Amino acid sequence: MGVQIVQITYKLEGSREEYVKENQPYAQPIADVPGLRWKVWTINEEGGEAGGVYLFEDQAFVQAFLDGEIITEMKADPSLSIQTFDVIEELTTTTRGPIN
Repeated sequence: MGVQIVQITYKLEGSREEYVKENQPYAQPIADVPGLRWKVWTINEEGGEAGGVYLFEDQAFVQAFLDGEIITEMKADPSLSIQTFDVIEELTTTTRGPIN
C-alpha cells in the first residue's frame, strides 16, 4: 500500500476565530508528526463541523498517529469521526492531487 488519507471531523463549538485560536498550539505538533506529508484544516461554520484531511506516507505512520497522544486527546470528544482511506495514486496524479 502507498500513501494514506485520514479524514477527521468533529462538532464545531464557537466561531471560526475561536477555532483558529484554540487550535494554533496544535498546528506545529501536528506538522511534526512522523510520516505526515500535509494536513488541510477544514471548517463548515454553517454546518457546525470542523476537522482536517491528512496525507501520510503509509499505513504504519497512520497507525502510529492514530495510537498517539494527539488522537488520544481528541477521543474525549464524542462527536469525533476518524476515517482512513487508501489513495488511488494512478488516478490522483492524473487529477494533480498533491501526493508526490
